[in-house]
Amino acid sequence: MIVFLNGQFVPEAAATVSVSDRGFLYGDGLFETMRVAGGRLVLLDRHLDRLERGAAFLGIAWPFPRTELARCAAELVRRNELSDALLRLTVSRGVGPRGYSPRGADRPTVVMTAHPFTPAPELLRWRARVASFRLAAGDALAAFKTASKLPQILARAEAEAAGADEALLCDTAGNVIEAASGNLFWLANGVLHTPPVTAGVLAGVTRGLVCELAAAAGLPVREAVCRSGELRRAAGAFVTLSSHGVVELAAVDGQPLPSAPETRRLWAAHRAATSAAGAAA
Repeated sequence: MIVFLNGQFVPEAAATVSVSDRGFLYGDGLFETMRVAGGRLVLLDRHLDRLERGAAFLGIAWPFPRTELARCAAELVRRNELSDALLRLTVSRGVGPRGYSPRGADRPTVVMTAHPFTPAPELLRWRARVASFRLAAGDALAAFKTASKLPQILARAEAEAAGADEALLCDTAGNVIEAASGNLFWLANGVLHTPPVTAGVLAGVTRGLVCELAAAAGLPVREAVCRSGELRRAAGAFVTLSSHGVVELAAVDGQPLPSAPETRRLWAAHRAATSAAGAAA
């Protein structure tokens, strides 16, 4: 595969990053993962919007003009002859002096990789487990895809060790606020609920699109948090992520959840909006 590294397209085996890069040393960076459908990047502008906000928040210099970064992403897909794929864009603060101070690290490292990915033809259903790990309530960093995802990694490992497919994470107050790999939604009393970004969750690109699709379909959307017991009593629940779109939760902590028709309709609407035709629109 061909990789984009700091303005150059190089073979994957030749793409190397310094051992002094702050992304490697401290997780000092950001990333975005986006779908490619029919050779076109899906929701690219929204991903770049979040990346720009994250870079501004972290004080990382924006490495390339936005239009150039978008052009290079499309060129990477073309060079790898990909139709359906996932593209990951990583920006670290770059190389700097040792220590936590970011002074002197003023040349960001930019890496883009793309690999084949075929979305599931039917709605996926995952078994979820509430993790023992906790997230800080209202963490401002959580709104961005930072390069350090240890809580999510450990939560997912714990869930998989227990035979589950996905982990759900609570804040320190005990509210279930997100999944390890995406945003959480649940249905109750005819209303679609999702935790607000201010609760310390990722400002998910797919989350935003699904909220728009729900509103367009006449399904009310409310931002709220819930306890695990409330989630297990929901009329249906799902998570959203860029790769699979909408994934229904079949069970939480071993307790089955109903399959909601609203979830299937949102899955279908998202699939249509992010298909090759939708991406081209």
